[in-house]
Amino acid sequence: MESVGVGPEAAVVPGNGPETENWGPEDGDILEEEISRLLETGDTGGDRAATGMSEDDCLLKKLEISVSEAEKRTGKNAVNMQETYTAYLVETRSLEPPAEGQNSPLDALWRRYSEFELLRNYLSVSYPFVVVPPLPEKRAEFVWHKLSADNMDPDFVERRRIGLENFLVRVASHPMLCHDKIFHSFLTQESGWKEAVNEAGLQMKTDSRLKALNATFRVKNPDKRFTELKHYSDEVQSVISHLLRVRARVADRLYGVYKVHGNYGRVFSEWSAIEKEMGDGLQSAGHHMDVYAASIDDILEEEEHYADQLKEYLFYAEALRAVCRKHELMQYDLEMSALDLASKKQQSEELATGTIRTFSLKGMTSKLFGQETPEQREAKLKLLEEQIVEGEEQLKLRNVESRDFVKNSWLEIERFKEQKNRDLKEALISYAVMQISMCKKGIQVWTNAKECFSKM
Repeated sequence: MESVGVGPEAAVVPGNGPETENWGPEDGDILEEEISRLLETGDTGGDRAATGMSEDDCLLKKLEISVSEAEKRTGKNAVNMQETYTAYLVETRSLEPPAEGQNSPLDALWRRYSEFELLRNYLSVSYPFVVVPPLPEKRAEFVWHKLSADNMDPDFVERRRIGLENFLVRVASHPMLCHDKIFHSFLTQESGWKEAVNEAGLQMKTDSRLKALNATFRVKNPDKRFTELKHYSDEVQSVISHLLRVRARVADRLYGVYKVHGNYGRVFSEWSAIEKEMGDGLQSAGHHMDVYAASIDDILEEEEHYADQLKEYLFYAEALRAVCRKHELMQYDLEMSALDLASKKQQSEELATGTIRTFSLKGMTSKLFGQETPEQREAKLKLLEEQIVEGEEQLKLRNVESRDFVKNSWLEIERFKEQKNRDLKEALISYAVMQISMCKKGIQVWTNAKECFSKM
């Protein structure tokens, strides 16, 4: 049986492909046509993505958001053990015109990294079709040898502060996430917002349960678009990981080259002390070498900024896969609902006609111990009819939810692709400009050294 792609047009039809494990040949032949008919009768879903999806209505146009400061603190964790952690100062200021003679008030509160994680988990569960912006890395990866992988290292904390601010700005500029009440309370309420998240705990547990199920089954007829999207996200993650590893190796070598210039400077300075006529030229050349060698730390720190921009899209790849997984789970529920409904309709038909079309334990039992009484059969038939009506409503609802999900997710994915292309283009061009500038400085250093040597 072929699949009808889940999307704004139709739902996916479960079939008897190679991954159908528990279906016998007879069952597949009997149920196939009925399942196809059931799945194709759903109504088209409402376009929820059209609600609140205006870019001009985003929170960032009304509120200035920054993570302005990071502070090392010591406290007790959940098991009453002392721990050291970093808190980040989140500041917001309204961009609405203030009353005459007044300034817009500044709200400021401290948040831990774990609170940012809780916020993102909540957004991922509440908006399953959204490619939720990722958080910066919790521990440093893909670093060159001079950088510390310690998450309390001041340089790393500063880069993570910038990443957390970028996360909040991304969410505040998203046309749907920016309107979320819990996100608003995260920005403006020191306490109380966690309780609201905990009220959504049941939903989070359900999401976790479904994630666990994902490892135990495979959708019989996955949407090819989501399958391709998953492969694309895997390839993006692989390419960016490789690029970051190469960049770390290049940074190590570049650091060595610059430090060799420092050795040149030291040798020229020592040489100038024993040469009278050439001393000034050697001293000047050594000075140029020293300045050049000392500039490597700032250069590689700037490079790290561009590396962090690449890392953001490394983590975005996982956010794309999360959307694909949620679609698979939704599709699985849809297929199981259709299968269950078709099975109940078959049972109802068998009870009504008194014929058994497939082997079953109940059928064998009735042959061994006699048929059911008309009253028993009527009661079972009535119960089945009620279950069929309920199953049809549930299937219709799942059809609408599935189509709705695909509509919204593809609008979101198109929005993400535009953002990705724009951001990576800008980052790579800036990186190239920085490399050209760095090379020009190297040429200038040796040009200056050449002039110094010429004057000797």
